Amino acid sequence: MNIRPFVETDEEPVIALWRACDLTRPWNDPHKDIARKLAVQRDLFFVGTQDGRVIASVMAGYEGHRGWINYLAVSPDARGRGHGRELMEHAQRLLLERGCPKVNLLVRSTNTGVIGFYRSLGYAVDEAVAMGKRLIPDEPQ
Repeated sequence: MNIRPFVETDEEPVIALWRACDLTRPWNDPHKDIARKLAVQRDLFFVGTQDGRVIASVMAGYEGHRGWINYLAVSPDARGRGHGRELMEHAQRLLLERGCPKVNLLVRSTNTGVIGFYRSLGYAVDEAVAMGKRLIPDEPQ
């Protein structure tokens, strides 16, 4: 797998990947999520390609206190080959270079299969409650 920065022509293949991995939700417009990421630390948005095809993605971010991982996805037909681990190591290395002391990520409680993957990378469940408040609705009005 080749890891490279996201470019605009990756948008549709990346969204198709996210849908294949069941990462999209009606209340999060993936086109808007990509546009927002490209406006903030676009250099921390990567795709993994193989034979010219997007097979993986990851969005990372760092606001000076914690790093975040979003939209880590590996195509179902490319799993089990270390691509997710490779993308996470790449993102973590870049966050560490920025002085990031800790990386956080959120996993939907229904996505139990991926929890073991993150545990194998050294992640643990934090004693915290994730809370959110939508400031800009993504649903069609």
